[in-house]
Amino acid sequence: MGFEDWQSLSEAAHVPDADTVCVWWLVLDGVPETVWTRWPSLLSPEERDRAARFVFERDRRSYTAAHALLRALLHRMFDLPPPAWRFVNGPHGKPDIDPAHGLPAVRFNISHTHGAVACAMAMGHDIGVDIECAERGGHPLEIAGAYFAPSEQALLRATSPASQRDLFFRLWTLKEAYVKARGEGLALPLDRFAFRPDDPVTISFAESCADDADDWLFRTLRPSAGHVLSLAVRHGTRNRVAVRSRPMTHSAIDRLIRTEVSVTSQRDAGWQGSDARERRGL
Repeated sequence: MGFEDWQSLSEAAHVPDADTVCVWWLVLDGVPETVWTRWPSLLSPEERDRAARFVFERDRRSYTAAHALLRALLHRMFDLPPPAWRFVNGPHGKPDIDPAHGLPAVRFNISHTHGAVACAMAMGHDIGVDIECAERGGHPLEIAGAYFAPSEQALLRATSPASQRDLFFRLWTLKEAYVKARGEGLALPLDRFAFRPDDPVTISFAESCADDADDWLFRTLRPSAGHVLSLAVRHGTRNRVAVRSRPMTHSAIDRLIRTEVSVTSQRDAGWQGSDARERRGL
C-alpha cells in the first residue's frame, strides 16, 4: 500500500494498530525563536544535557525537535506529560519505552538531520526511520565505495551524474532505516545487504547477514526538496500494512501538548510516576 495522509490532528496522533505504521516529519525552516526556548522543557533532563553538548546550534535544535515531536505524540496518545516519558536502551543502543509505562507493544524510532526530523511508530513490529539532508557535501560514489554493497555501487555508477545524489540518499536512508529497525547498530555492516529502490523496494542479503526479505516493508518519500526519508518495518504480513504519513508543523506540536502550562500542572500533580495504560484503560 502507498502512503495515506491524515485529515486532522486527532487522526495524526491516533495510536497505530497492528496493521498500521505511522510516520511524521517536521521541516525546521521557519520555526520561531520562541519555540526553541519552549521545546527543551518537553525533554528529560538527560536529553537537555545531551542537546547542550552539541557544538553547532543547528544540531542542537534538530535533536531537540526530534525528541519534542516524539514526546508530544506519546503525550497525546497516552496522556502522560512529555517530560515524564522514560526510555531504556537495548544492547546496541536502540531506545524503547520504559517497561514501567506498561506499553510493551509500542515501538518507535526517531531521526534528525540538518533542517528536518522524523518519528515513526508501530504496534508490535520492529521499525526504523532515517531522514537525511540531500544537500550536504560529500561524493556519493566515494562514500558508496566504502559502505555500500557491490550491487548498490554498480547501480550508482550506472546512474547519470545528475541523478546520482538522489539515488545515493534513497539507498543510504533505506540502509540506515533497516539497521535501526533491527537494532544492531554498528554490529551490522552496511555492505552485507543491498537494496533495489524500485516500486516496491526490495532487499537482498549476503550469506553472513541472515534475514528474510519477505518479512520487511520499505518506503521512501521526500519531506522537502532537500530531504529524503526512508522507513523500514519488520511485518510478517506486509501486504496488509497501511503506512500513514503526516507532515507536522511547530504549531501542530504545540497543539498536541495543548499548553505548556497544562503539562507543567499535570507533572506537578504527580503524573511523573503514574502509569499511562491505567489512565487510558488500556
